[in-house]
Amino acid sequence: MPSELEDLVEFLHHGNTQVRQIAVENLVPYSTSQPSIFKRHQLLPINDLKLLIRDYPQIAKNVLTILVNLSGEDGEVRAKLVSDDEFLESLLKRVTDTKEPHADLQCMLLANLSKSPSIPKLLSLQRPVPTPLSTSPFAIDQLLDCFVKGSGGSYNKDANHDYLSYLFADLAKHAAGREYFLTPRKEDEGIVPLSKIIVFTEHGSAIRRRGVANTIKNVCFDVPAHPRLLYSDTDLETPDDVTNPIGLLPYILLPLMGSESFSDEDTEGMLDECQLLPPDKERDNQPDIMATHLESLLLLTTEKESRARLRAVKTYPIVRECHLQVEDEGVREGCDRLVQVLMREEGMKVSEGEGEGGDGEGRVEEVDEDEDEDEQIVDVV
Repeated sequence: MPSELEDLVEFLHHGNTQVRQIAVENLVPYSTSQPSIFKRHQLLPINDLKLLIRDYPQIAKNVLTILVNLSGEDGEVRAKLVSDDEFLESLLKRVTDTKEPHADLQCMLLANLSKSPSIPKLLSLQRPVPTPLSTSPFAIDQLLDCFVKGSGGSYNKDANHDYLSYLFADLAKHAAGREYFLTPRKEDEGIVPLSKIIVFTEHGSAIRRRGVANTIKNVCFDVPAHPRLLYSDTDLETPDDVTNPIGLLPYILLPLMGSESFSDEDTEGMLDECQLLPPDKERDNQPDIMATHLESLLLLTTEKESRARLRAVKTYPIVRECHLQVEDEGVREGCDRLVQVLMREEGMKVSEGEGEGGDGEGRVEEVDEDEDEDEQIVDVV
């Protein structure tokens, strides 16, 4: 005989609104404690839940909570949801709706679905243009506009759309995603998508900062794009062959900086944005986000020319002070790895040493230039 819980799942497609509401309210805790109950009969309950996100607001809220919980850990559930284009359209319609009361739950669900290997389909998916939010027919452009314009509830008073940054980070793990973030969009007056989100590295929301930081890090795996990332269109030093420069550096260096002062020698050549900071300037208060920025900088040391650029803008003094001021081991380890690359001479490599007190200074050895270049390919996961 079916258990009471199995009977409750059967009520998800009941014709009476009150019965459905009672069912989903009582099923919410089981989406974490007994998720298998929703996978009965070849995931038939998931089909019911997909339809119920269109139901009355309170029912939809509980259904979204259940789907967020289920999709966070279960790849089979994610695949079921991502493969349904009609369901994706229903999600996108609500995320981009300025009056949707549960848009942030929709964003959380999209962030979970981004773990699916099929999520790059969003990069080419077209749908109706949600004016005045966006002018592009591409779903990814609309989501990016929603993220930018929705900060702090400025687009939808009930949502901040911060969790979309996690979606962007996962998309940037794919080559097609990195290409999207680095390519000027004709649908958006030639703006490079990455340039629209890097401005949030010092935003008040840790969720938004974390997602943006990881998006940047994943984009940095595109080594040929490093010159564009390292220079801006206002830099006098920008090489002539660098087109569509993005100017990433201030946005990943400033979160590592506090209000400390630097010597004239240290500041000479430092980016303007990193000089004369206010006395109340604070570093990012999330060590994992700082560590992610340090990983991005390490990835940017892959090429000799990139290392020269990082040295020229005085990255080392900034990282040195970060190491001195932050006690988190992950941040200090990231500082150590980066400093070992920046402070060695080209044609030399740093071997791991056993300095007194574990200072990590190591030994300097001569190597062939070709070997040195290979050493720079850093795999950060």
